[in-house]
Amino acid sequence: MIGRIRGTLAAKQPPDILVEVGGVGYELQVPMTTLFQLPALGAEVSLVTHFVVREDAQLLYGFIDERDRGLFRQLIRVSGVGPKLALTILSGMDAASFARCVQRDDISALVALPGVGKKTAERLLVEMRDKLKDWFGVVDDAGTMAPGAAGSGRPADKVADAESALIALGYKPQEASKAVAGVNDDDVASSEELIRRALKSMVKG
Repeated sequence: MIGRIRGTLAAKQPPDILVEVGGVGYELQVPMTTLFQLPALGAEVSLVTHFVVREDAQLLYGFIDERDRGLFRQLIRVSGVGPKLALTILSGMDAASFARCVQRDDISALVALPGVGKKTAERLLVEMRDKLKDWFGVVDDAGTMAPGAAGSGRPADKVADAESALIALGYKPQEASKAVAGVNDDDVASSEELIRRALKSMVKG
């Protein structure tokens, strides 16, 4: 089991990143809430990880902190929720936001995420409610989504990168293109910021 990785952030192509450790590059998939907090390319990064072994692939998922990884591990135990959908959920809201969503029975916020139907949302609310008490303790209302971080180093491709990331998370190409176009302006300096704005607009919508 690979539980943590620390090395140089070599590449970012949301939702995939590459971390170089001792001359070996490790490919990881990360939720957008983690991506927004990553340093610039070439900087050192440390992530907690979850390793998935399948017959056809070995996949490594990275998270900025233990709480997000804990939520990911709880989510994939819910019937009908696999690693891809769990990553999508964590891209739309961080762990604290998800906890508040469950506490408030906010089914609409979950259904707004791609791949989460009404039945899945209801199952998540029921199965996760009891687990949150032991896992989070008391959750206050102060937490917010993680702010954007440094750019990917490819500003000219920020629109394409943002659209590709949203499609990888499960949104349809037309939805991704429309969402990115709706939030793109001269103030946006990176694909991460575009993704953050687009996700926020779609979840609210």
